[in-house]
Amino acid sequence: QDLHSPPAVPKVPSSPRQEFPADWSIKTRIVFMSSQPFTWAEHLKAQEEAQGLAQHCRATEPTLPRSVQEPRLCTELRCAFQQSLVYWLHPSLPWLPLFPRLGADRRMAGKACPWAQDEALQQVLMSDWSVSFTSLYNLLRARLCPYFYVCSAQFSVLFRAAGLAGSDVPTAAIVPTTRGLREAMRSEGEELGWIHWDRAAAVGHSPSCCLSSAPGIEFSLPLLEESRTRKQKNSEEGLETETADSPAGGSSVEDAGEPAPSDDDDDDGSFSWLEEMGVQDQVKKPDSISIQLRKEKHEVQVDHRPESLVLVRGSNTFTLLNFLINCRSLVAVAGPQAGLPPTLLAPVAFRGGTMQTLKARSVSGRARAQGGFEDTFSLEVLGPVLPHALHALTLVLGPAQRGAFRALLSPHEPSAAFNARPALPQETVHQELPACGLHPKTLDQLRQCPTLGK
Repeated sequence: QDLHSPPAVPKVPSSPRQEFPADWSIKTRIVFMSSQPFTWAEHLKAQEEAQGLAQHCRATEPTLPRSVQEPRLCTELRCAFQQSLVYWLHPSLPWLPLFPRLGADRRMAGKACPWAQDEALQQVLMSDWSVSFTSLYNLLRARLCPYFYVCSAQFSVLFRAAGLAGSDVPTAAIVPTTRGLREAMRSEGEELGWIHWDRAAAVGHSPSCCLSSAPGIEFSLPLLEESRTRKQKNSEEGLETETADSPAGGSSVEDAGEPAPSDDDDDDGSFSWLEEMGVQDQVKKPDSISIQLRKEKHEVQVDHRPESLVLVRGSNTFTLLNFLINCRSLVAVAGPQAGLPPTLLAPVAFRGGTMQTLKARSVSGRARAQGGFEDTFSLEVLGPVLPHALHALTLVLGPAQRGAFRALLSPHEPSAAFNARPALPQETVHQELPACGLHPKTLDQLRQCPTLGK
């Protein structure tokens, strides 16, 4: 479909909803459709634009009327619209598209990259990026920033403050990952301490604050664990059905309780059964590398897939901060993105961040309908649209479009896995985030446990 033509109104009717589930994926494009025009969102006055930016910087909650007779004349509505379009970015290179970064080599090809062959310039960029990254993490720990994204050419990371997504501690989700990255996270520890020390001195921090003392980063694979639990449940249900249908039910249950033969037997290197048979010299034993590869076969199969999502909780997020600052795969060494630090996206200001605004334009046209044609109106918003911005836009469109609108969302596909539901403790502590810069209704939505899955 032509992106410049107004989209057709969906034929299938949808039941109206007052709220929608929390969605942690980053949208690249949103098209709002309504029977009412969106002309009020065009040509904001200088005073309205300035007021909207000031409201964002001061974290002012917009006061919206419940009903608007003429949206074009409602200054509060237009200021709130401008406020909802603001986000913060680092680094800021106007000639380079810095989101998305995964799979963006073709779009970046041919762009000017003066740092590609200049190692000293790369170190300056990385040092400046480390300061911004640390600033965002400190804001998050202080619950002054609700969440932020780290988007590299290899993977993306979502940091969330305590109190969001149903968790009472800070969390970080990484996707997609590989076995090599996960092994590096497990072995993170004293061997990288001197690297942390040097990098900390380079970015102007005291060495002790960035030195990793805990050997290894503890993490889970929630989507993989969910898949295994589902398969186990299905197999148990199938076994119960088979047992019920079997004429010799007792023997089936006894057989089911016995461990099934597995390829992983004798993975510990013990081959005493060969000696018992007297053929230990005739059979070639697998070496340790083959045994290790067989053990990791299932783990490698999820590489680069949504199931490879890694979840880090609590104090391990601080160790992850140090790990990412020193992670070699964080920055591409070849190609159009060589030497370019990852993109930082956040809903609030941070050290080194640049204020950006989403692009929005209204389109009107006519579409086929029963008995002829009807007027269609749409508002297109181009990303990166962060979760808070989507909810803030719906709060503005409610009174502006008299509550009647639909939205077509185009998420950045790899970021959809951030909606994985982690296994959380039964009793969670409610954490307050009063000064994080989000609308209270938006904050209530982002507190919900993710329900959309991968």
